[in-house]
Amino acid sequence: MSLCSDCVKGVRHKGTPEGKFEFIRGVRCYVGTPSGEYNKEKAVLFLPDVFGIDLINAQLLVDNFARNGFKTIAIDYFNGNPLQEDAFAGGKYDIPAWLAKHGNDQTRPIVDKVISALKEQGVKDFGTTGYCFGARYGFDLAFENISKVTVVSHPSLLEVPEDLQKYKKLSQAPLLINSCTVDETFPRDSQAEADRILGNGEQFTETYRREYFEGCTHGFTLRGDLSQPEVKAGREGSFKASVLFFKKYL
Repeated sequence: MSLCSDCVKGVRHKGTPEGKFEFIRGVRCYVGTPSGEYNKEKAVLFLPDVFGIDLINAQLLVDNFARNGFKTIAIDYFNGNPLQEDAFAGGKYDIPAWLAKHGNDQTRPIVDKVISALKEQGVKDFGTTGYCFGARYGFDLAFENISKVTVVSHPSLLEVPEDLQKYKKLSQAPLLINSCTVDETFPRDSQAEADRILGNGEQFTETYRREYFEGCTHGFTLRGDLSQPEVKAGREGSFKASVLFFKKYL
């Protein structure tokens, strides 16, 4: 399991965040809350990529989910130490060394703290939306049936086919995968394996969907260059698919 060069490339998006930072059981989170009535027994856990919750791109996506009726919590499981945005411009980082300091032992307990606190606040059903690094926890929470529905976009750190087989065996959560043309960590052969194992050979079933966005590259949903029509369409299409999936299953 590893990250690729596209995991640390991207473009900073423009906009004004509408959510707010909160500490949930001591964990810093960015929280988007719907402005109108919403079901307080449901929440979406936003599991960010290596740039964490301070990247405005992530905050704007959280806000968009909130506008669609879902209280959405982005978790700082990097404990204030994500990769910095200067990586977009070619900043040099020792990615394996950074990843070694942000493995399961360091980051998973932070996720569990937030989930425990939200349950105490009355949340009963969790959806997850995981991007790149965060897709790993989307799968892990589904393995344990903590989450009710799973969305992952250009997933990293998965073992294929093992994690796909484990998902089919253990998880009851419907799964949406947002995939793309150029993706070293979840390439076309892995996408085909997902269809074979989770969709019984089909790209779309009742509880499994794999959206595919032609002309897009790993990271397109969160860090894509929106000046490129195909990337803009992919980002908008993947977000729409995610919202519809949550509305159906969460």
